[in-house]
Amino acid sequence: MTTALSADTVVAVIGAGAMGAGIAQVAAAAGHRVKLVDSRAQAALTAVNNIHAQFAKLAEKGKLPHADALAASARLIAVEQLADLADAGLVVEAIAENLQAKQQLFRDLECIVAADCIFATNTSSISVTAIGSALQNPLRLAGLHFFNPAPLMALVEIVSGLATPPALIDTLFATASAWGKTPVHTRSTPGFIVNRVARPYYGEALRLLTEGATDCATLDAVMREAGGFRMGPFELMDMIGHDVNYAVTCSVWNAFYNDPRFQPSLIQKELVDAGFLGKKAGRGFFDHGTDAEKPVPSTEVSQARPAVITICGACNAASALANRLSAAGFAFERGTSEDGRIAQVDTAVVFVTDGRSATQRASDCGVANTVLIDLAINYSTTARIAIASAAQCSEAAVCSATGLLQACGIKVSRFSDVPGLAVMRTVAMLANEAADTVNQGVCTAAAVDSAMRLGVNYPQGPLGWADQVGLHTIRDVLTHLGATYGEDRYRISPLIQRHVFSGTKLHD
Repeated sequence: MTTALSADTVVAVIGAGAMGAGIAQVAAAAGHRVKLVDSRAQAALTAVNNIHAQFAKLAEKGKLPHADALAASARLIAVEQLADLADAGLVVEAIAENLQAKQQLFRDLECIVAADCIFATNTSSISVTAIGSALQNPLRLAGLHFFNPAPLMALVEIVSGLATPPALIDTLFATASAWGKTPVHTRSTPGFIVNRVARPYYGEALRLLTEGATDCATLDAVMREAGGFRMGPFELMDMIGHDVNYAVTCSVWNAFYNDPRFQPSLIQKELVDAGFLGKKAGRGFFDHGTDAEKPVPSTEVSQARPAVITICGACNAASALANRLSAAGFAFERGTSEDGRIAQVDTAVVFVTDGRSATQRASDCGVANTVLIDLAINYSTTARIAIASAAQCSEAAVCSATGLLQACGIKVSRFSDVPGLAVMRTVAMLANEAADTVNQGVCTAAAVDSAMRLGVNYPQGPLGWADQVGLHTIRDVLTHLGATYGEDRYRISPLIQRHVFSGTKLHD
């Protein structure tokens, strides 16, 4: 069994920005002597002083014994030049995302440190194989990708380049675990796991905005309250910074030879061109000025409770609506569901979206008064749901369907008739990208779900979520989206197809 690097191993961190300083803090807290260096004058010393203050603050709050805080601070020092790193057993590079700069740094280090010193890059987007190609011994290099802020975020992607030996990966995996992190292994492919699989979260939201589905605040509210995501896509992009988020999307898109799954958005490009970069610029999708009012999501006005309610079938959505109606003291009838309907309310027929527009589904089913509801992570507790109605649907029928949901204690946000609505199409695309990542041997199913929960705080791993929703449903949603748009963007992962045909789950 591979063991972690000994606490006696000196760890050098190059780059004293937010990521480098965070990594240095993690290593020092784990018991290593840590040397922090930066090419900018006084940057390393400033970072070390800030980390010392962080240790002191943790001790004051009772989160770290005072003796441990003092010991960790004593183990961390700032040095002025690479030559001071000669005794390092692990060097973690956290400089700017520039291939040539990283290659030159590691070439310089080869002349300074011992032959058995491990090199690790914290790159989030550059090929580990490409960085290692410039070394005399590329076998010593791997990716050690932390997430910001490193002291708080549990995930670390352990990235193997083409030349990285399994033994080195095992050592770094064990070391990250010893440092209190949750490591996952990934091959060095564009975006690794998180930055690749997360692209649809932004991409589908931007598509929906482009098509006028609703406004940014409403989309965010639906993704939070129905989807269970910690932040909506637009507030998250504003927080990350559109220059950063757009650059990552372009990087992944270019690296995959302009695969339409990763196509950048003209809306986001326009924000970048205008300098509306999000919170740091005071303006992005939202106004972040001091006196700016917080945007309010669109919510349908209260409607009368329908006179006749029939809950159809026993799927999760139908069962949850029945339970919520019962808890609220409302009477209803039960019916069958040969065509997938979950409810009939007065003249309206309600379905969960399957990736078709409401207008197409109304035409296909011969039910003019078709109203679709979006996916929710838990229909029993969701506070909000998105709906869309067919062009053939009467306004009275929409009001009846809205009244049903409101009787269940659910806020309703009405979208224009976009296929797949918001949560359903996003979850389907996240699951599809995660499945393709596994299918291409980048990582395991367990790794991708762990990475997305820990790296970007998703409420569930996308593959586990797909199993819960049902792989037939995920496949149908993607099939209908592909037919509507006529784009390879929505092609179905072979891994999902195989599990549908075999009747197994992605985590079986």
